[in-house]
Amino acid sequence: MIALLFFSALLWDEAAAWGFKDGVLHNSIWLERAAGVYHREARSGKYRLTFAEAKAVCEYEGGHLATYQQLEAARKIGFHVCAAGWMAKGRVGYPIVKAGANCGFGRTGIVDYGIRLNRSERWDAYCYNPNGKECGGVFTEPRHVFKSPGYPGEYENEQVCYWHVRVRYGQRVRLRFLEFDVEDDAACLADFLEVYDSYDDVSGFVGR
Repeated sequence: MIALLFFSALLWDEAAAWGFKDGVLHNSIWLERAAGVYHREARSGKYRLTFAEAKAVCEYEGGHLATYQQLEAARKIGFHVCAAGWMAKGRVGYPIVKAGANCGFGRTGIVDYGIRLNRSERWDAYCYNPNGKECGGVFTEPRHVFKSPGYPGEYENEQVCYWHVRVRYGQRVRLRFLEFDVEDDAACLADFLEVYDSYDDVSGFVGR
């Protein structure tokens, strides 16, 4: 799993709203972390997780399957994902902020498939990690210094952090490392830092 330790300085111009499409902020990392709720697919792709596997994915990352109420709380602050996923107690659904022709059946709210009797059905997962928002966040200031949890001490095992820098289209972000120390692994398969030029962790991969 992802773990990292670094102490960095960021400089960028004053930011404005960014990452919206058709009035919806899609699958935003900072929004997920603000709510403590996030969406997960299997490594093999969409709709590949049984209930037991979805539960294991969330627990492996230090959380648990989100309840209907937690998913709705995230939706109310703008969390919008057009993909059905397991929730607590074997429920399946997904959050819709803005109705669309191809997602949500033309309505907003939690599209609820109810509690599934067949736990071998394969969907995605909606996880809840109450500590997730303590590691990461969204930055819009012209300058910001951020660091891993516990710095200058070691970070915890299985630590996952997302930092989201919001700037206007065409602006540049300058990332400067003041100190960087991760587990020694030439292939970057143990501890690593990844950078994305996008507002999600699905597209815009720059490098590891």
